Amino acid sequence: MHRYILTLLLLLSLVTVKASPKFEVRAAWVTVAYGLDWPQTKATNTAGIRRQQSELIAILDQLKAANFNTVLFQARTRGDVLYASAIEPFNSVLTGQTGGNPGYDPLAFAIEECHKRGMECQAWIVTMPLGNKKHVAALGRASVTKQNPSICVPYKNEWFLNPGNPQTKEYLMKLVNEIVSRYDVDGVHFDYLRYPENAPRFADSKEFRKYGHGRTIAQWRRDNLTEIVRYIYKGVKAQKPWVKVSSCPVGKYRDTSRYSSHGWNAFYTVYQDAQGWIAEGIQDQLYPMMYFKGNNFYPFALDWQEHSNGRQIIPGLGIYFLDPKEGNWKIDEVERQINFVRSHGLAGQGHYRVRYLTENVQGLYDQLADEYYADPALQPPMTWIDSIPPTAPGALVVNRQKGYATLHWSPSQDDDKRNEPYYVIYASNNYPVDTTQAENIIAQRVRGTNFTYSPIRPWAAKDYFAVTAIDRCGNESKAVQLNHP
Repeated sequence: MHRYILTLLLLLSLVTVKASPKFEVRAAWVTVAYGLDWPQTKATNTAGIRRQQSELIAILDQLKAANFNTVLFQARTRGDVLYASAIEPFNSVLTGQTGGNPGYDPLAFAIEECHKRGMECQAWIVTMPLGNKKHVAALGRASVTKQNPSICVPYKNEWFLNPGNPQTKEYLMKLVNEIVSRYDVDGVHFDYLRYPENAPRFADSKEFRKYGHGRTIAQWRRDNLTEIVRYIYKGVKAQKPWVKVSSCPVGKYRDTSRYSSHGWNAFYTVYQDAQGWIAEGIQDQLYPMMYFKGNNFYPFALDWQEHSNGRQIIPGLGIYFLDPKEGNWKIDEVERQINFVRSHGLAGQGHYRVRYLTENVQGLYDQLADEYYADPALQPPMTWIDSIPPTAPGALVVNRQKGYATLHWSPSQDDDKRNEPYYVIYASNNYPVDTTQAENIIAQRVRGTNFTYSPIRPWAAKDYFAVTAIDRCGNESKAVQLNHP
């Protein structure tokens, strides 16, 4: 029976899902650690700053051209950060020096540039690891191991925050609060929110004796991580309810009835009860790191979706395995996974890492841009936060001259002034414009009440336009349409 189910799942994954969904997360991780994806240039002078910024702009332009809509920008690596923090120092990758000020704020720059292109920007935060002894020594007095030694523990030549210390969640919340309160970020995305793998000798016995209260150490450790997730989720939502809170757990939750995890999973190996987090409603999205092939992918993707509690499951695809030096996967492996994700109603896909997109490894970027992501997609709404759409914009006027069309409309009204709506522009040669079809989207996340439509190819110009309002939870209003070309 198990073999029959797995065969059926594989056959379904071979079916190409032609229709491009209107609502879909299309995310890419931009890895800053060690300059893996960005930056390649040091910001040591004005010219270096411009080159460093230009490198990021080139990445974002490529993502935009392929209709990606979400950037997971690494804002914290190993106890150092990519923004102007009062808590932790700048990452040395920016200037070549630990704590070196690059002369601008990379996170603010990334957010602004993403928003210009209609894309969301989430701050990707590595939580527990603090780096090896050499890295910690390089941070000097600025390291959290010196500033807050009581919440740090060494393990196998590395340092970690200790999830068993109640002050750890408060420290992480201070970092998150810096980001959420000061930046127009669309989400905070937590990586390595877990214990080291198979860590029976992790140095938390003192805390376990003090706080265990009769639980097994395994359950206590899972409860510690859950309490951190709960504390941060509530803290973010109290401040800005529309900011997404997500994490990327180990890709297999635990054994499923369909297939074994072969002894490596989130629940037992690293003490992540990630399905418990979404069952409790303390995550908006999960990006399980599903860097697997075949039967190690499909049954577990289905398991995440079946236990999603209406939250958004966005499998992380291991596209780095397309590199011959990493795994030499064939591109059809990734295509089957995207087909499977779409056919089973998961919320989208995350691609790890962006360099394998921008370098078009095995033609993946071209395949996404030309086929799978040929049409734009909007963010799936977070109806558990807010399900009421804004009012429709009104009084749409279109002025045409010399191949351009300038649109103007009256603003939508929304009771929550902090959640001022954006606008989505649709165009078609048919009236009324069908706003259910992704192919008709020509712009999203438009601020203000004006938009200039200038098609690259004049013969592709559209006759009719429609405008909707969309709030930051993804709720879309009815459209205002213009009934003449």
